Amino acid sequence: MHTWRTPRRTRTGATLLAAAALLVSGCSSGSTTTTTSSAAKGAAVLAALPRSTPGALAPYYEQEPAWRDCGAPGFQCATLKAPLDYADPSAGDIRLAVSRKKATGPGERLGSLLVNPGGPGGSAIGYLQAYAGIGYPEEVRARYDMVAVDPRGVARSEPVECLDGPGMDAHTRTDFTPDGERETDALVGAYRKFAEGCATDAPKLLRHVSTVEAARDMDIVREVLGDEKLNFVGASYGTFLGATYAGLFPDRTGRLVLDGALDPSLSARQLNIEQTAGFDTAFTAFAKDCVRRSDCPLGDRNTGPEEAGAHLKEFFGKADAQPVPTGDADGRELTESLATIGVIAAMYDEGAWPLLRKALTAATKENDGAGLLALADSYYERDADGEYSNLMFANAAVNCLDLPAAFDSPEQVREALPDFEKASPVFGEGFAWAALNCAYWPVGATGEPQRIEAEGAAPIVVVGTTRDPATPYRWAEALAGQLTSARLLTYEGDGHTAYGRGSDCIDSAINTYLVEGAPPADGKRCS
Repeated sequence: MHTWRTPRRTRTGATLLAAAALLVSGCSSGSTTTTTSSAAKGAAVLAALPRSTPGALAPYYEQEPAWRDCGAPGFQCATLKAPLDYADPSAGDIRLAVSRKKATGPGERLGSLLVNPGGPGGSAIGYLQAYAGIGYPEEVRARYDMVAVDPRGVARSEPVECLDGPGMDAHTRTDFTPDGERETDALVGAYRKFAEGCATDAPKLLRHVSTVEAARDMDIVREVLGDEKLNFVGASYGTFLGATYAGLFPDRTGRLVLDGALDPSLSARQLNIEQTAGFDTAFTAFAKDCVRRSDCPLGDRNTGPEEAGAHLKEFFGKADAQPVPTGDADGRELTESLATIGVIAAMYDEGAWPLLRKALTAATKENDGAGLLALADSYYERDADGEYSNLMFANAAVNCLDLPAAFDSPEQVREALPDFEKASPVFGEGFAWAALNCAYWPVGATGEPQRIEAEGAAPIVVVGTTRDPATPYRWAEALAGQLTSARLLTYEGDGHTAYGRGSDCIDSAINTYLVEGAPPADGKRCS
């Protein structure tokens, strides 16, 4: 599915990315040797940019932000400019939205701390104002100006738009496990319509929303804020953004936390297969927990994870043949595709598992798909008025530019289906077909798989969760094995990302690093 994002948790009763309740039994330190994948060994290395700033870029680095109050009390906003095309700064500008909440004290100010919640496509400003600016530990907020910039093409920074609300409703209902040529043609048609909408909306911008360009934008923001080095906490896709910055500007890299890490050396196809396996790992954990409870709709204590998965797959098939009523005001029914997304949304956070059990029970036993539809809507960021944020539009725009497409045709997907279904009998087929979307993208990829070593950078903390669905733990091991100054910090548990989600062990290690500059020992593990 290639989204790599941290989802919004509005449907679980928490604020945006608020900490979930986790039971933590303790933590330990140890020496862990990270391994480098064969893909990483064969990939090119991201080259650092020259230390001196090109003269053509000087006006961008010399901007003076005009701050104004915005959002909740204590937050300020400004608009900065960056070149649309770094290779040709004369081609025009792009406007970047920036927000901050100044350090509250006491203690000496340590500079700015940029945050990014993931995506690609997640609003960093939304994350800052709803959570990070008020929910990060007090000792961090006291010493740093908390800062967010929406990456180019995202939210407040000239957002890419592809479909209107009704068009997106139709797109999300499209069957992405086609049973024959007619359904395959319909899926391809949906991908083409989505891509054409993006191209019509932003024909020039669509060529310049890569992660490399967004990382270069962050360096402009760093300079404008008056910081010698960039301090950054990135989650999920935000780890790719942060690691890319470190690779391009190792000498300007300060304290970086990369939580829920990606492996930048993998191809799009391999990323999708490994993410498919990650969601299967998460589902297995959910299923084991579910069958021990009296309200589990997938089986009882005698039911194994494979059998529970078969029951879920059977339900998906029934929803494909006969969508489930939801009582939705717009007349939407729960299709197989929406039901699958609803389940996937709950895999990001074990705090959502009770909600998923309830939603599955209603759908399978009471013919009421409202709960699963609400989970799917939270994943897609659809509001009560039927409007969508630009999350999924920006997600495709960045992913399709960063790496060559996973597949070129439906025939290639069919050939790869056994590999995806081996990775996950429940989700594999859907994930394989979802990876076809970039085949019809109107702009060719400008990126490629690359190792990121960031030779000369200060210590970088890479965080991995052992049963993370969206960014499998192996990716954190791989990134830590590439970055020359990495410290791998492991959370043995469930859910996507680890910082601020209830582990005192993880939070203490990261807070100490951010405030005191002392990274955890490489290989430290928390449980």
